[in-house]
Amino acid sequence: MGNCCSDDRGGRPTIGGTPTDIGLGNGNDAPNDAVHLYLGSRGYHGLFSQIQLSFSATVLRDRDVLSKSDPMLVVYTRGRDGVLKEVGRTEVVLNSLNPKWINTVNVTFQFEIVQTMLFRLYDVDTQFHQIDVKMLKLEEQQFLGEASCALSEIITKSNRSLTLDLTHGEEYTGLSCPQNCGRLALHAEECISSKTAAEMILRCSELEHKNLFSRTDPFLVISRYVDGGLSIPVCKTEVIRSDLKPTWKPVFLNIQQVGSKDSPLVIECFNFNSSGKHDLIGKLKKSLLDLEKLHSSGTGENLALPTAAGDKILKSQLFVDTFSESTQHTFLDYLAAGFEVNFMVAVDFTASNGNPRLPDSLHYIDPSGRPNAYQRAILEVGEVLQFYDSDRRFPAWGFGARPIDGPVCHCFNLNGSSTYCEVEGIQGIMMAYTSALLNVSLAGPTLFGPVISNAAQIAGQSLANGHHRYFVLLIITDGVVTDLQETKDALVKASDLPLSILIVGVGGADFKEMEVLDADKGERLESSNGRVATRDIVQFVPFRDVQNGEISVVQELLAELPTQFLSYMRSRDIRPSY
Repeated sequence: MGNCCSDDRGGRPTIGGTPTDIGLGNGNDAPNDAVHLYLGSRGYHGLFSQIQLSFSATVLRDRDVLSKSDPMLVVYTRGRDGVLKEVGRTEVVLNSLNPKWINTVNVTFQFEIVQTMLFRLYDVDTQFHQIDVKMLKLEEQQFLGEASCALSEIITKSNRSLTLDLTHGEEYTGLSCPQNCGRLALHAEECISSKTAAEMILRCSELEHKNLFSRTDPFLVISRYVDGGLSIPVCKTEVIRSDLKPTWKPVFLNIQQVGSKDSPLVIECFNFNSSGKHDLIGKLKKSLLDLEKLHSSGTGENLALPTAAGDKILKSQLFVDTFSESTQHTFLDYLAAGFEVNFMVAVDFTASNGNPRLPDSLHYIDPSGRPNAYQRAILEVGEVLQFYDSDRRFPAWGFGARPIDGPVCHCFNLNGSSTYCEVEGIQGIMMAYTSALLNVSLAGPTLFGPVISNAAQIAGQSLANGHHRYFVLLIITDGVVTDLQETKDALVKASDLPLSILIVGVGGADFKEMEVLDADKGERLESSNGRVATRDIVQFVPFRDVQNGEISVVQELLAELPTQFLSYMRSRDIRPSY
């Protein structure tokens, strides 16, 4: 009811989950990023997970004269613009300076952004005890203290618990209260009662040509129904080029995510179009239970195409070649088991960036403090990833520059050291970058191979030592790579390692050739000796495409990282152990 209650512990389970592996293919089955944009327009975004937060506090200040405080907790999220949004309130606990609240608050965890949480405690006056907490006016209650942290700080703890000191807060500096106002303990649980997933290999036969003068590149989208009859995509296959009898790679559907095995799903087969306007080939409605029966019977189900006169039944059929159920651990399960995501960065110091002393240079350091494109990319990616790296010591390199009185170097330590490459924290990267601009001469050409090989060496050594680490290399560049084949060779070799590579293109160069490195946007990566990459480890985005829009470059880049992480762990049967 939201009113006062005792310290008895309680709570109810809630529904939540994470989207399954989406777009892991490469090679001939590599999808164009237009598919992702299309799904985004229909409601699919990156990794999300519902997190249930529970709370307790100790040694709170006593604001009542004849009794102890009656504390209530209010939870907010703080946007990048500083605006607070209330997401929930606990009940009021009577006469307690060490409350344990029963009511929990649910928040949606998004890997690709920093989610700042603010927690404020109030002593609720006796006259308001019979009013629902949602109706309480906070300005009429006595402030007890506040604390703030990033949601990532909680979920990356091995026990998903974090204790914060309560302070009087910036907005209450005029009040006569001590700096230390007690302590707040937070605990997070992923709201997913079942981790059972259905794994299927889907196949179609006799797909119809949508255009007599072009090929058919089919892919599937599986959606679940929500209130009002709307459908929300939860999974898609890769695109298969020029094939009217396609067999797609396995897809995983979390059973709880779709509701249950009896919940109706819509399976749509599209012909890929680079414009993003994909042609519907046909569709059908089936539950997971129906799909399991199709597999058992070995029969297919005809697709239908909606027309003004009703559904037209097609000769095209969908087959379920395999169907099995297994436990699928989530990204947060690995974090709770002590797995880390370690950040590395490499910065382009080639001459095409322009003279750093001139305002039109991409490396220009503005005296006003406004960050340039390189600094923005480092900050936006680093601020997210730093929480998943326990020691926050980051390898940082530069390439394409000539140190004073030295030859051009295609992988030098950004901190100027000849023996070690790590710097302390994100600000350490920023300081090393600024210092390097004063100590090197911009040169060229643009070579990625050496920095990728260095990152791969670190990842390989960590793997050999049995460490639970996954590495992310951010490469920021203003131009097209010169050593394209050498880069492909390095990427194919690195695809076996716990490593993802994010490439940000800055400036006005034509980056079309760079998209070949991203299997979401081009053909499969193949080394000079004919070996094919075992998985897609590269994400590329031109910085200018998203810097003025609602979707930031960091979201564009980071959204697929958890999927790449899980793809690596599952392909090697690496499971979290607690």
